[in-house]
Amino acid sequence: LRDEAKRWGVHGGTWFKAMAGLGRPGVMHEAKFFELAGDLTVEVEFIVTEDEARQLMDRVRDTKQRVFYASVPAEFGIIEGEP
Repeated sequence: LRDEAKRWGVHGGTWFKAMAGLGRPGVMHEAKFFELAGDLTVEVEFIVTEDEARQLMDRVRDTKQRVFYASVPAEFGIIEGEP
């Protein structure tokens, strides 16, 4: 997804790997020392405009992957500080 997002023109994103999680059917998943690669969820966040979000979601749908997502309004910008 990271590489695809870059190709699609998304300017920034963040990936978080869960330490533990409760799956949809109620199954607990957690990282153990020897199983760090495991099957834990990776949360991916992009801060994009509404139009970019629509385009990104359309492209994700085209992949035919099962993806849980949340979309919330956000205000974003840059405050210029001293160098």
